[in-house]
Amino acid sequence: QVQLVESGGGLVQPGGSLRLSCAASGNIFTIYTMGWYRRAPGKERDLVATITSTGGTNYADSVKGRFTISRDNSKKTVSLQMNSLKPEDTAVYYCNGDIRTSPYARRQYWGQGTQVTVSS
Repeated sequence: QVQLVESGGGLVQPGGSLRLSCAASGNIFTIYTMGWYRRAPGKERDLVATITSTGGTNYADSVKGRFTISRDNSKKTVSLQMNSLKPEDTAVYYCNGDIRTSPYARRQYWGQGTQVTVSS
């Protein structure tokens, strides 16, 4: 069993900052790319940012320059530093991991989601 557990969501004013964290645990052989996705009310789940096991990053255009993704491979964690938050960043944020649990088993895992609300 693999679990991804997010933390750090909440309510913040426009222009403020939040830091999301996600910890992976369980029967983990290898963690490949990790990332953050979000689902705004009434919309599809969209990519926010991803980071490979060697540190290569990719960001949605809407968050470039404001959000920074990082990971600690030794702790099996991924974080998302969100600055200059806007009301349109309001969404449920999901942690994602591409994880191998054995030489024969590899798939995507998702966290339960954490709410981020940007409002004055």
